Amino acid sequence: MENKTGPNWDLGLLYHSAEDPAIEAALDNANALAEAFEKCWRGQIVTASAAELSQAIADYEDLQKVGLKPYFFAELLFYADSLSPCHQALLSKIRERFSLISEKLIFFELDILQIEAGAFTLLLEKTELSPWTHYLHQLRKGAPYSLSEEVEQALIRKDLSGKEGFVQLFDELTSSFSYRFTRPTEESSSELSGEELLAYLYHQDDKVREEAFSTFLNKHREHALVLTSCFNNLLLDHEREGDLRGYPELMTPTHLSCETEPLMVEQLMKVSEQNYPLARDYYRLKQQLLGLDNMKNTDLYAPLPGSDQRFSFSEAQKLVLDSFRDFSPQLSECAALFFSEKRIDAPPSAGKSGGAFCMGMLPGLPPYVMLNFTGTLRDVSTLAHELGHGVHFSLSQGQNLSHYNAPLPLAETASVFGEMLLTRRLLQQGDKQVQIELLCARIEEIIATSFRQNVLTRFELAAHKMRGEKLLSSDDYCELWWQENQKLLGDNIEMIEPYRYGWSYISHFIHSRFYCYSYVFGELLVLSLYQQYQQQGDAFVGKYLELLKAGGSASPQNLLNPFDVDLNDPAFWQQGYDLLAEMIEQLKQLIE
Repeated sequence: MENKTGPNWDLGLLYHSAEDPAIEAALDNANALAEAFEKCWRGQIVTASAAELSQAIADYEDLQKVGLKPYFFAELLFYADSLSPCHQALLSKIRERFSLISEKLIFFELDILQIEAGAFTLLLEKTELSPWTHYLHQLRKGAPYSLSEEVEQALIRKDLSGKEGFVQLFDELTSSFSYRFTRPTEESSSELSGEELLAYLYHQDDKVREEAFSTFLNKHREHALVLTSCFNNLLLDHEREGDLRGYPELMTPTHLSCETEPLMVEQLMKVSEQNYPLARDYYRLKQQLLGLDNMKNTDLYAPLPGSDQRFSFSEAQKLVLDSFRDFSPQLSECAALFFSEKRIDAPPSAGKSGGAFCMGMLPGLPPYVMLNFTGTLRDVSTLAHELGHGVHFSLSQGQNLSHYNAPLPLAETASVFGEMLLTRRLLQQGDKQVQIELLCARIEEIIATSFRQNVLTRFELAAHKMRGEKLLSSDDYCELWWQENQKLLGDNIEMIEPYRYGWSYISHFIHSRFYCYSYVFGELLVLSLYQQYQQQGDAFVGKYLELLKAGGSASPQNLLNPFDVDLNDPAFWQQGYDLLAEMIEQLKQLIE
């Protein structure tokens, strides 16, 4: 009998189990390499030649790879089953060991920053350093905010029991949640995972949708004391470290790591806010299609009347691979390896983290995908999204460790493009009613990935600013959340009362500061690139694949130069919303 929710992954390509003695050996080896590296290079970097610095960077990357492999393995185990004491213990141990190794290495990049400016410029002109030119340029930008080695070591030690401890607390707590809920087809209640419960947001019955989402949110409300404490401490940590380093604004470290300019990001967000009425236009159409007198935020993803389309995992697999193959056989072949090598964990389960992700680890190690597949059209789209990430990580394997990951604003490029390719194929296959359903699904994805992520970013900024003034209560977070969502939804969409706690389950707020604007960037960028693909056809494909292969070897603007993109022009961002407006107009015509 076919497993409709899909396979579990096989982590044997990394280690056999959490008790594999090779894990301890790798950690010991990483520690020994770090000690040898420190003995060899401490005090030598400031006066090093180009050849010597090149060798030092290569050694630095090699020893990191040794330690990162068990770290990533432990994270994959934990996110698939955080209830396992064995998985909890392994991740905690590796975090502690990795922290000690990092302390030994902290001198290296700090010493690079001490190289005199003129000498540094001359070094970058040498061919020996060409593999790491962009890495060194970016490292240098952080020079004004670096601290002494002693202080940097103290921060690493503090983080282990400070912000990383609160991150792990949040992950363990929310992954442990189970929800008692009576399924529509059953007479008595049963225990459901969060993803199983949220899947009912796509149920035909509006009462089922509201009850399911309320049950999910009320569980978080019950634990508001702990969740609020996690948020408060992580926000305080960010503020205090920012003060210590002298960051001019809250988002400075994010701009440095993402290689973005504050003005560009603010323009991006303002253009998004100017286009919020497009979302409200669509929601009026959706309300008409659903035949509702009053529309709530639990109705935003409701299926259309008569729509009960479900997909088995094998059907989803074929749809995604065929969609990728229509664009490029190479794209499809890279994605197919995730299935044949069992690098996808699909079924929802107790203790499994919510949502989905693709973990690209490092050059030489294969990326893995985690899903919570329940068979909806949205789940199929999520599979295309995460395999887009997977292809991106696979194609950038030719880069060194420093250039392996694309800069955060480009991290969503392949994932959102994968969704567009899936939508195109499905639209070509369907009749008028199917086309209406697909357009609704894609428009809702764009709204969720651009407008909603803009709301999340504004909320996070507002919370950080208020946290700088006082300790926030759960009511403070609830009020900020309500205000920002109201700006998008307007007066026609009624938010259910438990949604005040919608902020408390967004893990991006916990794991990475101001991450969410990168989704807005990625969505609008892909809409623009997809328009180019429609115009250029096969001539576009080669340029696109080269973009993915480049990883993070250049700045976002330089990587996008072959596409004639100007990230500082607000008109560029408007192009993406113009395409959204066209899709909404197309939907109106189909309805009429």
